[in-house]
Amino acid sequence: MEVLREMVRLLEEGRRVALCTIVEKRGSGPRDVGAKMVVCEDGRTFGTIGGGNLERALVDESLKALGEGRSRRAVFSLGGGRKDAIDTGLICGGELTIFIDVVEPKRRLILVGAGHIALPLARLADVVGFKVVVVDDNVELATRERFPMAEEIIVGEFSQVLDRVDVGSRDFVVITHGEPEHDYLALEKIIRRRPAYLGLLGSRTKVATFVKRLKDAGVGEEDLRILHAPVGLEIGAQTPGEIGVSILAEIISEIRKASSGG
Repeated sequence: MEVLREMVRLLEEGRRVALCTIVEKRGSGPRDVGAKMVVCEDGRTFGTIGGGNLERALVDESLKALGEGRSRRAVFSLGGGRKDAIDTGLICGGELTIFIDVVEPKRRLILVGAGHIALPLARLADVVGFKVVVVDDNVELATRERFPMAEEIIVGEFSQVLDRVDVGSRDFVVITHGEPEHDYLALEKIIRRRPAYLGLLGSRTKVATFVKRLKDAGVGEEDLRILHAPVGLEIGAQTPGEIGVSILAEIISEIRKASSGG
């Protein structure tokens, strides 16, 4: 239970972990089937499956799985002689099969703007399991009544609320405010923080103008790589709900491409 509680705590902090469980044991070994250990992206561990060389080898395999974003099974030799097993240098005479389960925290969608596109997008994102954050300077739109699903609603003077938003490398951000200078300010501030995804609602003319301004302001091509503008898949969307579907579909597509190495 302590191991699982620690895993939940890490996930709530937005950290990815590998939950390692012994699923098969042949011959002698330090722990039995069901023993668990959690490995963090920084190599820290919680719990134990036997210590020593075995755990060091398991941490290495777990970090590989976390880097690829894919769960895997791994067989560890404890001196059992199996050629395709990972050698641990131990001489117990057995082998352990361990399932390394890559567990992702809830992804976070930050909506800059609380208008008619943001509302259905927030509802859809909540349904598929995103944490939703709403940011706006309009106290009448960015309310708990309109966005009951939001984990956080940040309202205030626009440039100040943008500075209050903690945007991380695993966050997804969509700018849907609508007022051109507000949209550009949000774009310039957020793109430098390199979230996983940054979408901008607007016409191709607006996008081209903003991209030129960004380049003139010193934003490089590597930063621009994360920008999806105009945001959303081309599905002929017209209504706010349809546009919300197209945006969320694009975000899901990017997540799946990343997890498959595409």
